[in-house]
Amino acid sequence: MAGVSQTGQDHFSGDLESILRERLSGFKPLRLELIDNSALHAGHAGAQGGGGHYRLLLVSAEFSGKSTLTRHRLIYAALGELMRSKIHALSIESLAPDEAQ
Repeated sequence: MAGVSQTGQDHFSGDLESILRERLSGFKPLRLELIDNSALHAGHAGAQGGGGHYRLLLVSAEFSGKSTLTRHRLIYAALGELMRSKIHALSIESLAPDEAQ
């Protein structure tokens, strides 16, 4: 993976959005929209620590038959330590293909 060392640790010198998209590519998304809303939260306590605010729309067959909670847990697992370091807030809309129409 680009942005990841052989030990699996991220090197955040690259573009964070590219790293996020790469991590989410495992869902084989039919649609992936990632919007950085960090500028809207300037001055917010979480923004002061450098964590970004993002909105995610992810449509994937991987979500078929899964609850919203399970979908979100899968996304959080895919993003791993980024949820504790580089992402302060993430608004998620996760849909199966039949839900997105």
